[in-house]
Amino acid sequence: MTKVRELLMAALGLMPVASSAAVPQQPADADGTQARRPNIIFIMCDDMGYGDLGCYGQQLIETPNLDRMAQEGMRFTQAYAGSPVSAPSRATFMTGQHAGHTHVRGNREYWRSSLKQNAFGGNADYTLIGQEPYLNSHKIIPEVMKEAGYTTGMFGKWAGGYYNMQYPDVCMVDTNGNTDTSKSAQSSSASLPNKRGVDCYYGYICQFQAHTYYPNFLNRYDPEKYGDKHVVVDTLKQNILHKDVASGDKDYENREQYASDLIHRYALDWIERQTEEKPFMGIFTYTLPHAELWQPNDSLVAKYRERFKGQDSPYGGNFGSWYYRNYARHAQFAAMVNRLDEQIGEIFDKLKEKGFDENTLVIFTSDNGPHEEGGADPAWFNRDGVLKGTKRSTHEGGIRVPFIAKGPGVPAGSVNDHQLAFYDVLPTLLDYAGLDGNAYSLKSSTEECRYDGISFCETLTGNDKKQEKHEFLYWEFHETNMMALRMGDWKLVVKGGTPHLYDLSKDIHEDKDMAGQHPGIVAKMVDIIHREHTESTMFKVTLPAEINGER
Repeated sequence: MTKVRELLMAALGLMPVASSAAVPQQPADADGTQARRPNIIFIMCDDMGYGDLGCYGQQLIETPNLDRMAQEGMRFTQAYAGSPVSAPSRATFMTGQHAGHTHVRGNREYWRSSLKQNAFGGNADYTLIGQEPYLNSHKIIPEVMKEAGYTTGMFGKWAGGYYNMQYPDVCMVDTNGNTDTSKSAQSSSASLPNKRGVDCYYGYICQFQAHTYYPNFLNRYDPEKYGDKHVVVDTLKQNILHKDVASGDKDYENREQYASDLIHRYALDWIERQTEEKPFMGIFTYTLPHAELWQPNDSLVAKYRERFKGQDSPYGGNFGSWYYRNYARHAQFAAMVNRLDEQIGEIFDKLKEKGFDENTLVIFTSDNGPHEEGGADPAWFNRDGVLKGTKRSTHEGGIRVPFIAKGPGVPAGSVNDHQLAFYDVLPTLLDYAGLDGNAYSLKSSTEECRYDGISFCETLTGNDKKQEKHEFLYWEFHETNMMALRMGDWKLVVKGGTPHLYDLSKDIHEDKDMAGQHPGIVAKMVDIIHREHTESTMFKVTLPAEINGER
């Protein structure tokens, strides 16, 4: 343990823990009582571009709480999502694996019209909802933190398994990997919050359903408060009195149960229920500012409609994708970012009210770069700053994201250019909690259960000189048939199997392809891609060809 880490642990009242391949038990003080580890809140918003916050250069949208968080903590300038879209990016965070190793590498939804539908008032939703599950054989971050002695809560998008309303407690594959043959075609997946280390959950099991902010229902797992035995449906009783967004009917505008507020209030209530007796980790996967651009018509929307008067335009809607029409797309988006910022402020207020603020690490980031769906106009807001590309691209604009941390031991007002990716978060949080994150990451010898992350806790606690760095960062995404590798200042972007090389130190916008000038560098990076990529039958990409007999 480095001197900085020792000081941090001392400040938190923790005892150093020896390195171990397994997650250690909570350390004890000299008198034998349990030491208090730091609480952790990890906030991942949805589709926020690198340039959407004031502290990252945004001029048109107010984000005072996140700007203050950056002033009181550390703002990273070279932090990366794990993928340029939602589900696989979240998978790299949850599994600690990069996109060439993790099982979930795309937005594969289970949303089946062939199965019996459930009626909610005059509306219907598919019985089976959700995403391709995480592998049961690989421990994900809430399981790891729960084993480490943390109470765990998750609020927002799950995006790691599917749920069946008819058979919610029957799993297609159980936790041992055994197939349930009795109801397998109609059952839920074993990778749901209640089976993957989450003590309390509220939000969207299906991320496609999360395209709407006024859904028919949300999902819940809260045994402490409601005695839930499995994930249940929380019907939104006012919403179902009106037609859903898919109808395209204006009656949808009469819905009042706004999911972002409901999820946020549930998360605050969960913090309220925590005590000093046990550390907690909250994973807040908020959907703002994802499309649809529709929200309560309140003072926030009015402020930006007035501010952008004469510069705004309507959006006609895409009801098949559950993106409702709106009448001022710029004002709607700006208000969504501002609303998210207000929610972040309320999280900090709640932590202070409970006396947790001095012992809680809060991290804020986004799952990928900015979207253009639902009427969003990232170019108008200069959302990527100087970066090329948006969501679904492995250019910088699709994967470089805002990343801010504030907590004990984090130098206030610091700006850091350490290169990190989402799969580094798991070992970092273990290190920060006084455990050995890198040892845990190295513990598995099996290919499917490997961990790729490197703890950046040294950087987080102001000890850059001791920080271990990645040789490379890795991405792939099947929908656009793109791959990318960053190695120092060199960035290799592979499109349809063709490699393009950029020097980010001189060409942050990735305009000048230097592949022809540096064949040796390209060959080395191509070799790494071939070495790191494991084949996926579901999420296929075209690998670059061998160069000069090398890979």
